[in-house]
Amino acid sequence: MAFYKSSWFKYFKNFIIGFGAAIVMVGALFKIQSWEGGSEMLTAGLLTEAFLFMLLGILPPDKDYYWEKLYPGLEKYGSSITPLSSGGGSMTPQLNGEVVEQQLGGMLSEMQSMSKSLGSLKALQEVDFSGTTDQMKSMSNFYTRMNEAMANLSESLDDTKAYKDNLGALNQNLGQLNNVYGNVLSAMSNIGGKN
Repeated sequence: MAFYKSSWFKYFKNFIIGFGAAIVMVGALFKIQSWEGGSEMLTAGLLTEAFLFMLLGILPPDKDYYWEKLYPGLEKYGSSITPLSSGGGSMTPQLNGEVVEQQLGGMLSEMQSMSKSLGSLKALQEVDFSGTTDQMKSMSNFYTRMNEAMANLSESLDDTKAYKDNLGALNQNLGQLNNVYGNVLSAMSNIGGKN
């Protein structure tokens, strides 16, 4: 195994990178404040960083392993992990059909749910709300006028009731006048018949 793949070298590399960055920061602070030794610290830090960047450019990058593809749920803390492969010594993993089918079924349900949600959002996007303010004003005006009409109708009902009561009283008075007129006529005819 190459020395740059060992854990002690990775630790040492991270330590030197952090230490060099700290020297650069403190040197920059000293330089900005014009304190004594700022130029030397800044030079030392930048040389350390330049050396590390050169070293990182020479060393090959670490290989990325995507273990969560082989062990679904690996990226979730505390999940129970069951491998998809049977691990029977063969270099080609055999996929467990039930596990894959369950995962695909769950993904399909989520995709259908997302599709319905997106459909609702699209329908909402297509609604034209530009005339809503005018419609609200029209409805408010209609409501105000309807309240005024109801108040007028109530006043008209009161007037109609008073008119009906007055008509009834007038009718009663006319009936009494008719009786008096009838009595006057009969008295006149009695007076006229005695002559």
